[in-house]
Amino acid sequence: MPSEILLSRRGFVLAGALAALSGCASTLPGGRNAPVPAMARRPIVPPTPEELAITYGPVEDGGFVLPPIPYEKMDPQFYRQRVLDPTGERPGTVVVDTPSRFLYVVEPGGTAMRYGVGIGRDGFAWQGEGVIHWRQTWPRWKPPNEMVARQPDLEKYSIANGGMEPGLRNPLGACALYIFQNGQDTLYRLHGSPDWASIGKASSSGCVRLINQDVIDLYARVPFKARIVVRQ
Repeated sequence: MPSEILLSRRGFVLAGALAALSGCASTLPGGRNAPVPAMARRPIVPPTPEELAITYGPVEDGGFVLPPIPYEKMDPQFYRQRVLDPTGERPGTVVVDTPSRFLYVVEPGGTAMRYGVGIGRDGFAWQGEGVIHWRQTWPRWKPPNEMVARQPDLEKYSIANGGMEPGLRNPLGACALYIFQNGQDTLYRLHGSPDWASIGKASSSGCVRLINQDVIDLYARVPFKARIVVRQ
């Protein structure tokens, strides 16, 4: 595939996502600068076909080439898009609306970036407020022992065996964001997925999954220690 048609994180995310994030910044423990979303300067309208072709086109990231997403086959409500904020939360907050299958990143001025998500069985197991305590690009997938017990064919990917290598078939996709509450791991995850058809649906396993192109964009917008609210 010609390199000129590939959108790298540096090109795609910095030109698109980080442009929306430029503005104020607060300092986090350890000297990290947390991006605070800037007020949106574009009309709040659905994305055009031209924008969607870029948003869900091929992406080169972390040494992997993500294939384009056939977004025409998706329900348009689950496209990544800026909307009027329905959450009432302060800017910079991540909100997961489990029943509606939406994830929001709240922006100043009454808008939010909205993503469609798929919800796995574990995604219904927790609600409340927490923080994004850890983020990782191209993580290894280590199914819990309970899952391995139900599906013995996953033994080769077990915690004891070091998990599944990062890659296009890895169930955690391009990025994973790990949610903690009161210093404890909730086991609640936001993560990418190669299964674009699962967006907007309830799945048999996992927590909250996004299209890989969307989770890369989310990763750029959401800092370490960001507040997250999960509504069931």
